[in-house]
Amino acid sequence: MTAIAFYAPLKPPDHPKPSGDRTMAQGIMAALKDLPNAPRVDLVSRLQTRDGSGDADNQRRLLVEAEQEITHLLALKPDWQIWITYHNYYKAPDLIGPAVARALNIPYVLIEASRSPKRLSGPWADYAKRAEAACDAADVIFYMTERDRPALAAARATAQQLVNLKPFLNRTTLPAPCTGSGNTLLAVGMLRDGDKLASYRLLAKALPLCKQPWQLRIVGDGPARQEVEGLFAPFGAQVRFTGQLSPEQVADEMTRARLFVWPGVNEAFGMAYLEAQAHGLPVVAQNRPGVRDVIGPTGALPEPDDLAAFAQAIDTKLCAALASDETRHYISQNHLRGAATALYARALPLPKDCP
Repeated sequence: MTAIAFYAPLKPPDHPKPSGDRTMAQGIMAALKDLPNAPRVDLVSRLQTRDGSGDADNQRRLLVEAEQEITHLLALKPDWQIWITYHNYYKAPDLIGPAVARALNIPYVLIEASRSPKRLSGPWADYAKRAEAACDAADVIFYMTERDRPALAAARATAQQLVNLKPFLNRTTLPAPCTGSGNTLLAVGMLRDGDKLASYRLLAKALPLCKQPWQLRIVGDGPARQEVEGLFAPFGAQVRFTGQLSPEQVADEMTRARLFVWPGVNEAFGMAYLEAQAHGLPVVAQNRPGVRDVIGPTGALPEPDDLAAFAQAIDTKLCAALASDETRHYISQNHLRGAATALYARALPLPKDCP
């Protein structure tokens, strides 16, 4: 049996806190297990290397922990035949995989890796060098968005393969289609400072520009809930907060909504867009890097600086018939787990017993 070592330095797939990154890590592991001959996929470490503040002392501490983890893993005398790391970047570099793969003389693969030359100076300089070194060491890099491709291609080693892996849902069939016939808009996102709060601010500014009647349901919770509620307080009963919901409850919200609305400030790509479109729910987002990689032909992508266009797109979609079949077909052909497994089977440097 082929044995695959899997590692996610930003957030392991069994982390208790939900996020798009955790969901994607879970999906990658499932897609690998679906490969021919059912390889064994080992989650080999739960060390989270992320340093979000550029703290040199914290980075040094994590480097020491990573060295200890390398020693521990090699002492196990593992039988892994390939190492795969998900999401290597300057704030959460893979500090383990390159050394272990080199010591075991096995292929080293990255899924969703990015290069950030501008970070080679400043508070993340050493971390950025480690992320670059991991990219240099990779036999194959699967990139998920066009935003990452140019920098990866510019620094690509001669023998290194770059492969486009479309972000995908951790499922092999489509969920129930949406049946919404009213004017319910749906937004799904954590209520936290930073990019999520920026998206909520943009949405709150755009909605008064809409000419069609609407109701908005906001799914999510977090430390910025009070501030987000304040943004939408002027709309009164037009906006309802559901709090954090289970995946099943979110799916139910999507089947009953008419339109998914989310600006997508600095989203890597946005799993919620894929989930909404899998139900056939039309999407209004903004034309941003990453986001545009996952929005199908029935979606609307007005420019980020044009809130009037965002509101007009909402009006247009509310007046149009649901594009359920076309939207769902787009997801079924491009963004389900089966497509990822098929790509892995073609592009991974797997042993001959796992074609």
